[in-house]
Amino acid sequence: MELVGITRKNGQLQRGDIDRILNLNGSAAARELHADTDAPFAAMFRAGDRAFKPRTSGQNEYWEAIQRNDITFAFGPAGTGKTFIAVVCAVQMFQAGKFDRIVLVRPVVEAGESLGFLPGDVREKVDPYFRPLYDALMKMIPGDRLRKLLDRQIIEIAPLAYMRGRTLDNAFLIMDEAQNTTAGQMKMFLTRLGEGSKAVITGDLTQIDLPRRNESGLLGIEHILLNIEGIEFVKLKNSDVVRHPLVARIVGAYDRFLKPNTDASGVATSEQGEALGRLPEHPRTPSSSTSDD
Repeated sequence: MELVGITRKNGQLQRGDIDRILNLNGSAAARELHADTDAPFAAMFRAGDRAFKPRTSGQNEYWEAIQRNDITFAFGPAGTGKTFIAVVCAVQMFQAGKFDRIVLVRPVVEAGESLGFLPGDVREKVDPYFRPLYDALMKMIPGDRLRKLLDRQIIEIAPLAYMRGRTLDNAFLIMDEAQNTTAGQMKMFLTRLGEGSKAVITGDLTQIDLPRRNESGLLGIEHILLNIEGIEFVKLKNSDVVRHPLVARIVGAYDRFLKPNTDASGVATSEQGEALGRLPEHPRTPSSSTSDD
């Protein structure tokens, strides 16, 4: 039934779909996958002959949350499509004329966003960190048109620090890797929202790279913004991972290992840090930058 459902939903089977069913059979995740395949997920966006659809119930919930809210937060492990779905929504709504521009930001260098150690102008400095966002855009917008939109800054990709002092009207804003913002940076970003704008904030609390993990602006944000109309929080799970089947198992293994060593807020304790082995505390280079989606 799972295979039939996936074929009906996506139009074709991929190798990863079969592996997921074999590996999840009999588990709670398998039951959730079965429910996913029976859901008539509509295409989020079409580019040429390609249709982009949610592949799990969690992804579909995320997609719908973005449609109905002005601010959506998405928490979840690597591979759940947090960034990709946000970019698909942005492009779809931009091309439908709902927004005049798309602005994508992320904390470039987590220790203060200092770019001085990198050579070249600003675009050359930040491009390596934004590769996942460029990759997502290129799947939906032809290369020549994308370059024109970037050159005219109709689509803008910039470090979070460059948002200070701005008000962005009629824009679709995406902040990626939000776990690496401080509370002050998070407030700064959220207050950039102008008339007719929408924002999506994505992050993974297990991948905080700040020197002091408990300073992440993503920690406690749900409590701070609780019950504010127009803001929604979506929590994606391991069963929403759509990369190689091993990715979901790796994420699950880390969750089981780290869970006993986190405090009430979900912040990793010093014991857990010692167990994993701490990396030297210096700004990450572009080659060490990772992508969620």
